[in-house]
Amino acid sequence: MIDLAPFIVVAKVVVLVLGGVITHLAYRAFRRTGANALKLFAIGFGVITVGALIGGGIDQLAGFGLEVGVFVQSMLTAIGFVVLAWSLYARADTTVTAA
Repeated sequence: MIDLAPFIVVAKVVVLVLGGVITHLAYRAFRRTGANALKLFAIGFGVITVGALIGGGIDQLAGFGLEVGVFVQSMLTAIGFVVLAWSLYARADTTVTAA
């Protein structure tokens, strides 16, 4: 049987890098425009990205097991998707003007 742990670690690193880039770009866009929708978008992607980190850490580093790691990651992914969906429904008139 093939040991998938190295492939999972590589996949998690890719998710963390790309998720971090998207979160950073969304936050920069929020800072530039002051649009609350972009702030929520950045938070949503940040939660999903952190979920991948925590889920993998629980499994690989803390030793709680694969099932617990997958559960925690899935819950944080679901929360992140709720925030992303919320960002899509944010009203346009709720922007904050930059000083």
